[in-house]
Amino acid sequence: MTVDQIQAGTECGVEVGPGDARYPALRRGFNQRFIATPDYVSVVSSTSEVVAAVNKYLASHRPDEDLHRRLTVRSGGHCYENFVCGDDVGVIIDMGQLDGAYLDQEHGAYCVESGANNWHVATHLYAPFGVALPGGSCYSVGAGGHVAGGGYGLLSRQHGLTVDYLYAVEVVVVRDGQHAEVVIARRDSPEPELRDLWWAHTGGGGGNFGVVTRYWFKGLPQPPSQVLLHAVAWPWEELAGHPDRLKSLVRNYGLFFEYENTKELPASLRGDYSDMFTLLKLNQRANGKIGLITQLDATRPDSAERLNAFLDWITQDLDVETTPLDRRMGEHAPMGGLEVPTRLPWLTATQTLNGSGDNQCGKYKSAYMRRGFTEHQLDVIHRYLTCENYQNPQALLQVDSYGGAINLPDSGDTAVCQRSSVLKLQYQTYWSWQRDANGDGVADQHDAEADPSIAAPHLRWIREFYREVYQDTGGVPILAPTGGAADGEPDPVTDGCYINYPDTDLDDPEWNRSGQSAHRLYYGENYPRLQAVKAYWDPRDVFRHAQSVQPRTC
Repeated sequence: MTVDQIQAGTECGVEVGPGDARYPALRRGFNQRFIATPDYVSVVSSTSEVVAAVNKYLASHRPDEDLHRRLTVRSGGHCYENFVCGDDVGVIIDMGQLDGAYLDQEHGAYCVESGANNWHVATHLYAPFGVALPGGSCYSVGAGGHVAGGGYGLLSRQHGLTVDYLYAVEVVVVRDGQHAEVVIARRDSPEPELRDLWWAHTGGGGGNFGVVTRYWFKGLPQPPSQVLLHAVAWPWEELAGHPDRLKSLVRNYGLFFEYENTKELPASLRGDYSDMFTLLKLNQRANGKIGLITQLDATRPDSAERLNAFLDWITQDLDVETTPLDRRMGEHAPMGGLEVPTRLPWLTATQTLNGSGDNQCGKYKSAYMRRGFTEHQLDVIHRYLTCENYQNPQALLQVDSYGGAINLPDSGDTAVCQRSSVLKLQYQTYWSWQRDANGDGVADQHDAEADPSIAAPHLRWIREFYREVYQDTGGVPILAPTGGAADGEPDPVTDGCYINYPDTDLDDPEWNRSGQSAHRLYYGENYPRLQAVKAYWDPRDVFRHAQSVQPRTC
């Protein structure tokens, strides 16, 4: 096989270990639930330093020795589980210094290094070139994991997923189990093994096959020069005692995207809405409000008219006046000035939506939906958002619009198999350490270690909420069977889970009684091919975590 390689240097980057003033910050990510105690963190600034860092890690173990203290990789640090910052981590490779985003003339493609965050990518591709990666709105999410998991954002209904534009990926792999090498896998590589490695990075998830150092993209879209941005909220005081009001809003919201481009919608709503992306923020009652954020292409002369028609239809049974979205809702800051639809340049609007929330503890779950909500699901949603025994203004179910251009490829074209969904759900709850449980005079992670009851109510609420929403399918949002449901069996409205919102509860029989494993929920029929890629490129399982792709053994 012909591969692109570079000679490994002797420098492993800047190593930060215990006792260094930087160590407390570099051993954790965004989610403060998970704080590792690695032997050191390698802060790398080149591909050769990544190779050297991986080789140093491998050299510290015999070829037949179990790699019990894992090697992990952090780009933006937004992994929702302990995949990067777990208790069993020996070395973290920090990619934050590899943050370039530029036009690579040699490849004829736009290059994004894995440490570049969403905002850096947006500014460095749009200002000089007028193009954009249709990625997420949280500014500090790093490209390394975001792209590998599929990646989507407010431009995706109009232009597809980030991986739909992926041309090539540079990866540091350990093919022989003992030595690191650099390969560049292209969509059109002549060797099938390289094409498979490229394909695995179109939604196979980070931390599975090697260390991604660079991505290249071709055919990136031009975002609208201007967008219409709108944010409104409805007060819980007018919803809590009227379950039918909330349920009608959520029901109609789901049905709009299920019925999109069909005669089920009135004629006034049968136009092209693929440029519209929405985020419905169903906050727990303690927040005081629920909210809706909407973005449309403002270069279309009918954008305001279409927005109003959409709002009128989803609120037709609500009978509650809108108010400003004037408080934090999940990862988004207050947007009180957008109650009147506001025309903004695309980059300005992207900056307005830039949010990652506070550095707190969090738990997350996800679901794809192929149709709108069932009546059972609506009842459970209302009950958990209004329950009296759990009060948290930072707990919510966020429902994103999906579909459009995302659903144009086939399920096997990329490792992202969910190509028939119309909604994407993210269950979220956030909390802080709250109190000095261990009596040392301050609140920090040691208080959570001393008192598990700090996290317990938040974990219980989100886990039980999720399990009851999907009660009819074993507590999780199962994938539809290949070829359709069996005779007499209802066709599920759900379509699995998103690997970039990982959830280790999917492997726990207390919370998943569906018979579908986490790997099936994430990857569907694409999982065996991912296993084959893993077996070829990482047979020693150097790159692994609690839900990593397992090498196929037969």
